[in-house]
Amino acid sequence: MQKTNERRLSGIFLLAAAVFVLLAGPLAADEGMWTLDNMPLKQLKEKYGFEPTPAWLEHIRLASVRVGDGGSGSFVSPNGLVLTNHHVALGQLQKLSSAQKNYVADGFYAPTQADEIPCPDLELNVLISTENVTDKVMAAVKKGMDPVKALEAKKAAIAQIERLSLRKTGLRSDVVSLYHGGEYWLYRYKKYTDVKLVFAPEQQAAFYGGDPDNFTYPRHDLDMAIFRAYEKGMPAKVTHYLKWSPQGAADGELVFVSGHPGSTNRLMTLAQIEFQRDFAYPLRIQSMKRMLEVARAYAAGSPEQARQAAGMIFGIENGLKVSSGEYEGLKAAGIMEKKAAQEAEFRKLIAANPQWQAEYAGAWDAIAAAIEKQKPRMKEMTYRRLPGMRLGGIALQIVQLSAELQKPDGQRLDGYHTSQLDSLRFRLFSPAPIYPGLEEVMAVDAIKLMLEELGADDPYVKACLDGKTPEEAAKALLAGTQLADPALRRMLVDGGPAAVANCKDSYIVLARKLDPMIREMRKWAEDNIESVSRPAAEKIGQARFVAYGKNAYPDATFTLRLSYGAVKGYPMNGTLAPSKTTFHGLIDRSLGFDNKPPFHLPERVAAARDRIDLSTPLNFVCTGDIIGGNSGSPVINAAGEVVGLVFDGNVESFIGRYFYDDTANRTVSVHSAAMIEAMKKIYGADALAREILGE
Repeated sequence: MQKTNERRLSGIFLLAAAVFVLLAGPLAADEGMWTLDNMPLKQLKEKYGFEPTPAWLEHIRLASVRVGDGGSGSFVSPNGLVLTNHHVALGQLQKLSSAQKNYVADGFYAPTQADEIPCPDLELNVLISTENVTDKVMAAVKKGMDPVKALEAKKAAIAQIERLSLRKTGLRSDVVSLYHGGEYWLYRYKKYTDVKLVFAPEQQAAFYGGDPDNFTYPRHDLDMAIFRAYEKGMPAKVTHYLKWSPQGAADGELVFVSGHPGSTNRLMTLAQIEFQRDFAYPLRIQSMKRMLEVARAYAAGSPEQARQAAGMIFGIENGLKVSSGEYEGLKAAGIMEKKAAQEAEFRKLIAANPQWQAEYAGAWDAIAAAIEKQKPRMKEMTYRRLPGMRLGGIALQIVQLSAELQKPDGQRLDGYHTSQLDSLRFRLFSPAPIYPGLEEVMAVDAIKLMLEELGADDPYVKACLDGKTPEEAAKALLAGTQLADPALRRMLVDGGPAAVANCKDSYIVLARKLDPMIREMRKWAEDNIESVSRPAAEKIGQARFVAYGKNAYPDATFTLRLSYGAVKGYPMNGTLAPSKTTFHGLIDRSLGFDNKPPFHLPERVAAARDRIDLSTPLNFVCTGDIIGGNSGSPVINAAGEVVGLVFDGNVESFIGRYFYDDTANRTVSVHSAAMIEAMKKIYGADALAREILGE
C-alpha cells in the first residue's frame, strides 16, 4: 500500500507542476476559501446559476461552529446539537475515557439528555459579527517609527481593540490578520464552554482503513460525532441551525463547505516557500518521526498504554502524512519555477508604476533578508521546548501568566491579553487526565533530541538535564510534580507571582529557569524577524489590492470561510474515481482484505449488515477547496441543507497548502444519508436521528 501511495504521489506532483496557475490572476475553477464579506458572487452566478443572498450567508454563518480542539462543526437542531468529525472529537473522547470505558474504541450514544457526558475542556465558537479595523491598527504606527517600536505599537493597538470589544459586547473578540496584514478584521464570537458528548461511533467505523487509507479515495468512513451545547444548564436554544437533507449530495450538484480552514501558504513569497521546503519541513518531519516512534513503543507496553497513546498516535500519523506530502510536493519538478514566475509577474506589474515601485518594491527583499537572519537560530526555535506532553506546557503557562498579569495589557505576550484570559484559564484548569508514564517517555526523548541537536553546552539543554542523564532528568521531573491536579494549577494562578516564585514543584522550577531563555528567543524573533517581515507582508498585501483589486481570497487563518464546488469524481491511477462510495463498497473492501485489520468490519456494523441498505451512499467527493481545520465542516446544498460532512482531502490535495488544482484536488465527505442510515440501523440512535431530521 505504501509503495502504491508513493507512485501515486509522484504522478500527482508532476501533474500539479504542469497545471500550476498564477494565483494573483484569474482564479482556477472552484478555487478559494472565501470570507463571507467578499464572496465571488459573479463567478458563482455565471458557472452555477446560483447567487447566495445576504440572508442566506448570514444563516450559514450563524449555524457554523468553530471547534476549539482544531476543527469545524455546525448546529443541526434547535436544541444545540453540533455535528463534527469523530477525529475532531477524538481529543474529548480520549479525555472522557478510562481503563474501564474506552469511548474511542467502543463509541458512545446518549439515548436521553440525562445520559450526555460533559466534556472537560471543549470550547465552541460561533461568529456573530466582523468589523474591518485596518485603519485603527495602522494608525498606531507613526511616520518614521522604528520597526521594533512600530510592531509593539501595532500589537498594543490590537490588544486594546480586543479588550474594548470584549468589555462592550461580552463576546470573544479576536483581531485577525488577512492577506498577510493587508487587512485587519475584528471577529466577535459567542462562546459555548458547557458542551456534552451525545454520539460517536467506534473509531474503526470512523477511521476505517486506518493509516493506509488516510488521505486516499475511494473511502468508507463514518467519521462523525455529535455534541450538544448548553447554556445556563439547559440545551442551547438555537435559531440558526442547518436542516438535514436525507437524500444528500448528488453527482454534479453545487455544494458549499462552511468551515474554519487552519492555514494555507498560497500568498507567501518565493523566499518564504523555499524556507519552508529547505528548513521548516525537514525539522518538523524529523521531530514527528521521533515522537511517533516513542509513542508507538509506549503503546506496545500494554492495552492500557495503547489506549492512553491512541489519540496522540493518530494525530502524529495524520500530521506526518500531510507534512511529508506537502514537502514532496514542494520538491517536485517545476513547482518552484512556477512560483518564481508568478512572483516575477507580480513584481513586474508593480515596477511598471513608479509610485507603486517606490512604495512596495522593497518588501520582497526585506522578507528574504529576515529569513536569512532566522536560519542560524532555527534549531533553537524548533527544539527548545518544555519536555513532556502536557505538563511542560502547563508549567510554562502558569509561570508566564503570573508575570504577564503584572503588565499593562498592551505590553503582554500574545496569548495573555485580557481578551484571551477566559479561554486560557478554561484550558489551563481542565480536569482531563494526564498520564505520567506517557509524559515521562516523551520527556526523555525531548531532552535526548535537544541534547543531540543543540549540544551539551547549550544553556537550555543544561537546565533541562540539571547534571543528570535524560532518563534521570525526566524521572525527577515526573516524581517531583503534582501539576496533574487542576486544583494546584488554580491555586498557583490565584496566588500570583509570589506563589509561583515560591513553588517547589519540579516542573514549575524548570519552567522558571527556562522562561528567560524562551523570552529572549521570542524577543529576538520579534525584533529581527517579525518587525521586518510583518510590515513587508502588509505592503505586499496592499500591493496585491492596488494591482489586482480585491478579487482574491486571503490565506486561511482558522476563521470562517465558504468554499464551493461540484460533487464530481476524477481521473486516478489510469481509471476514474467515482463521485461516491456505498456501504456495498465497505463490505467489498473488508472481503478483499479477508476482514483483517485495519480493514475489518466493526462488530456492530457486521451484525447490522442485513439491516443496512447497502446501496446507501457512504462517502463522496467534491471540488470544494479545503485544508486542515475544515474537518467537521458541513457540506451544504443551495437550499442551505446538510448533504455531507467534510472529513478529509485526497492525497492529490496535499499541495493544496500552496495552490489549488481542480483536476484531482478533492474534498472527501461523509454522505448525509449514510449518517442517518448508521444512526438508525447500526447504533440504535433513532431518537437522535429524529431530532436531526426534525421529526
